Amino acid sequence: MYRFSYSEILEDAPDLCRERERAAFDRALALLRKANAAEAPFEERGEAVTFHQRLWDVLIEDLLSPENSLPDALRNDLVSIGLWCMREASEVLGAPGRSLTALIDVNTAIRDGLR
Repeated sequence: MYRFSYSEILEDAPDLCRERERAAFDRALALLRKANAAEAPFEERGEAVTFHQRLWDVLIEDLLSPENSLPDALRNDLVSIGLWCMREASEVLGAPGRSLTALIDVNTAIRDGLR
């Protein structure tokens, strides 16, 4: 599992930081896609959602940090997206038949924006 301190990441070059963020999103997306399959067991959904929420926990914490150098409007938008993703993920766990497609689409767009 991807575990890192965001402050450790920020010490690295910005390109390396974005690559690590993309890798974390790639892992989250792979888990979400696998869990979205009709035959996927509930445990896979739980694993995917847990990883996804931990990723957004780290990202939101960084976005809310005064040291974050992104423009305020972008930071606010990303926090809003992250909070929506976390709520949607929680709702998905409560409704096993619910699709993960919206989460996959939104997180794919965020990941693609890191290029």
